Amino acid sequence: MNEDLAHRIAANPKYQELVAKRHSFAWVMTVLVMINYFGYILLVAFNKEWLATKLGAGMVTSVGIPLGVAVIVITIILTNIYVRRANTEFDDRTAELIKEVGKK
Repeated sequence: MNEDLAHRIAANPKYQELVAKRHSFAWVMTVLVMINYFGYILLVAFNKEWLATKLGAGMVTSVGIPLGVAVIVITIILTNIYVRRANTEFDDRTAELIKEVGKK
C-alpha cells in the first residue's frame, strides 16, 4: 500500500512542481550563504589591511568586527527565510498532495 502511494505521489505533476521549486529555492539559498561566508573569508585572506582599518579616529574597533557580526546576522536571516518558506509553502503543498493522492 505505501509503495503504491509513493509511486502515485512521484507520478503526480504537482509533486514534480514542488520538487523543482524546493530544489531551485535551496540552490539560491545555498549560493547566498556561500557568498556570505566565502566573501568574508576571501576578505580575510586577501585584504587584511582594509579589515584592520579602524572605524574612526581614536576607536579600537576595526572594520572586520562589524563585518564578522554581519556574516552571523545574515546567516540567521537567511535561515529564517528558508525555515519560514519550508514550514508554510512547502509543507502545505506536501500535505495537500498527500491528501489528494491518498483519495485516489
